[in-house]
Amino acid sequence: MAVSRQVVVVGGGNAALCAAISAAEQGARVTVLERAPQEESGGNSRFTAGAMRVVYNGVDDLVKLMPDLSSSERDRTDFGQYSRETFYEDLGRLTEYRTDPDLAETLIENSFDTLLWMREKGVRFLPLYGRQSFEVDGRVKFWGGLTVEAWGGGPGLVENLTRIARSLDITILYRTRAVSLLRENGRVNGVVVDRDGQTEPYHADAIILACGGFESNAAWRARYLGPGWDLARVRGTRFNTGDGIAMALDIGAAARGHWSGCHAVGWDLNAPEYGDLNVGDNFQKHSYPLGIMLNLTGKRFVDEGADFRNFTYAKYGHVILQQPAQTAWQIFDAKVVPSLRDEYRIRQVTKVTADTIEDLAARIENMNAQMMIATIQGYNDAVDQTTPFDPSVKDGRATKGLEINKSNWANRLDTPPYEAYGTTCGVTFTFGGLHVDREAQVLAQDGRVIPGLYAAGELVGGLFYFNYPGGTGLTSGSVFGRIAGRNAGG
Repeated sequence: MAVSRQVVVVGGGNAALCAAISAAEQGARVTVLERAPQEESGGNSRFTAGAMRVVYNGVDDLVKLMPDLSSSERDRTDFGQYSRETFYEDLGRLTEYRTDPDLAETLIENSFDTLLWMREKGVRFLPLYGRQSFEVDGRVKFWGGLTVEAWGGGPGLVENLTRIARSLDITILYRTRAVSLLRENGRVNGVVVDRDGQTEPYHADAIILACGGFESNAAWRARYLGPGWDLARVRGTRFNTGDGIAMALDIGAAARGHWSGCHAVGWDLNAPEYGDLNVGDNFQKHSYPLGIMLNLTGKRFVDEGADFRNFTYAKYGHVILQQPAQTAWQIFDAKVVPSLRDEYRIRQVTKVTADTIEDLAARIENMNAQMMIATIQGYNDAVDQTTPFDPSVKDGRATKGLEINKSNWANRLDTPPYEAYGTTCGVTFTFGGLHVDREAQVLAQDGRVIPGLYAAGELVGGLFYFNYPGGTGLTSGSVFGRIAGRNAGG
């Protein structure tokens, strides 16, 4: 009787669980090592909204992923399409065409089939209405190519994947930290783990590293991202400190990607140091294209309407970090407040309201009120009001003559009451990581495959540089996790 292959997966989020499920499909006996306690498990995946960017050629493809989509939803909604060509262009454009072509092709060409595989396993998907659509002339229109989310968001995704894993007799060990890799005759054949202060080896035929980047390691952030990054907040788990990357580099794996770059967003000014599972991703503040952003000198510092939110949000956190006191305030008037995302309505929000711009400026702590008033007046005077406002497309409603013009969705701030939201920088995940090939095999510094070692998720380097198309991270974790599991378990 054939002996089943033993596979150990390091990590407990989306990429790790997809890898574990995929390896179990091949008949392997799988053990998942999750550093966090069960109540904090799931990595960064659990802190997300569950959005997943995927190629689809119209509503018929979406129905395959979301068979519960009703005929009335189909009739009243313009889902559009998101072609392979558009995905390639978005990923290339936002990474300044540095993205690894092999990894990009693997991600994009496998995106739909991977989500379909997840659905067949029992993961439910639904349209991302709340954050990626606007109602225009009585019809719901999706924008930015991002249409699909996991049921229950990130927590629901982790819960479903965990349920599926357990149904396949996959062992999940919590509070179990992998600290080093074991090798024999050049092949990785296990890991050393720390459980309650005691170390012990776990031997396996293959190891899959899927335990995130180094965003929760303040020292590494300062070392690799640069001065000031140790001051940034962490959006997600406190356990992503670069363990998997360090273990692989220690045995000669090649580093890859944008080590001085990361996914960083506008995050509530008074959010805690690390993510709060009770709040999830609702400390983010992503409706800035509908208003303007000011630093504490009272000046605008970015084009809030340069592109759709999900093509700018992952880089604007870095820009906020560079502002005085790592702070920016988002300003809106009553015309757009009903369209703000649900994260603006949480109890923990940092918010100031007033009936006049003058009072608003006076109430924002440490704000140069005189300059803020002048900036808003100049902005109002520069808005082209002849172009119709349409948040579902890049409408070209811009300002003219400003030092930094707003390219789309420019509205005068002239309707009280006015609202201001304080933000700082929140790091989601780091872009630098390990060099892997199309088969999710980790490569050594000389370009050779390290036998028995695979990687998936946020610790894979080479996909993202400078910026990031929203929703691509979870899809990447699922795609490369599935590939890693299939190859490790087969």
